[in-house]
This record gives sequence, structure tokens and C-alpha cells, in this order.
Amino acid sequence: MITPDYVRLYADYNRWQNESLYSAAEALPDEARKQKRGAFFGSIHATLNHLLWADEMWMSRLAGTPRPVATSIAESLSRYDDWAELREERVRFDGVISGWADALSPEDLAGDLTWHSGAINREMKKPMWQLVVHLFNHQTHHRGQVHCLLTQLGAKPDVTDIPFMPGWDHRRR
Repeated sequence: MITPDYVRLYADYNRWQNESLYSAAEALPDEARKQKRGAFFGSIHATLNHLLWADEMWMSRLAGTPRPVATSIAESLSRYDDWAELREERVRFDGVISGWADALSPEDLAGDLTWHSGAINREMKKPMWQLVVHLFNHQTHHRGQVHCLLTQLGAKPDVTDIPFMPGWDHRRR
């Protein structure tokens, strides 16, 4: 089982890496961010849209936050057409994730969670702590895809290794 400190570390990592990717992507023209480049969700912009949507979906299950407006993976790809709106919502929602992580207790990570998966259209039940790990693993997976696309375009995101996260060795966590 994971601990609240684990969740706090990964919430910090999530925020740091999102800031890095969005800052690197900001230097690109909008059409470059939206161009289909062979990634799983096509473009940088669509992948970042999906990632925000998935975080909102998982947090609605894990923390009771509002469900996202888009109701399917396909709809998630175009939720925010405007880059500035997407970036602003990403920053806001990273704050939601961090606030949730800061308030977690060991008991919050115990037990099971039951939910309906729209992706496979059936009810699921898994240990809460495993689903929290999935939240952060899913983020890392899709950010890796975006990092690769940005690098191919000459953008320079930060390194991705946790030991190099600013302030990591001084965190209260």
C-alpha cells in the first residue's frame, strides 16, 4: 500500500512536469501543437486535453470532485480548443489534485472503490491505493508522449527525473 506522502510527492511531480510541458509547448505556434503527429491521441493539444479530462474523471471518483463535461475519451480530445484556456484549467486542476493530496490520511487510501467504467462499459472494483497509483501512472504515460513530440519539434521541457525536481530534498513530505 502507498502512503499519503507518496501521493503528495506525485502531486508535486505532476504539477512540476505539467508546468514544464506547457511552458515548452507555449513556444510553439498553435497549429504545431494541434498538428496530428502520429501520437496515440494525434496531437500535443489533443493529448493534453485527454490528460486533463482523465485527471478530472479519476478525481471525481477518488475525491468526489465534479465530473468532467466531456463524457467520453473521444470527446476529451477537443474539450478546450483554446490553448490559453487549456493551460489555465490545467494549472487550476493541478491545484485541486495538490489540495486533495495534502488532506489525505492513510485511511483515505484503504478499502476499495467501485465505479462504472465508460471505457469498457461495466462496473469495476479495485483497491483505492491502486487507483491512486494509476492516476499518477496515467499522467506520466501521456506526458511522456507529449515530451517526445515536443523534443522532436525542438522544444526543451525540463528533465523528468524526480530527484531533480526543484525543492525535492527540502519538502515537508
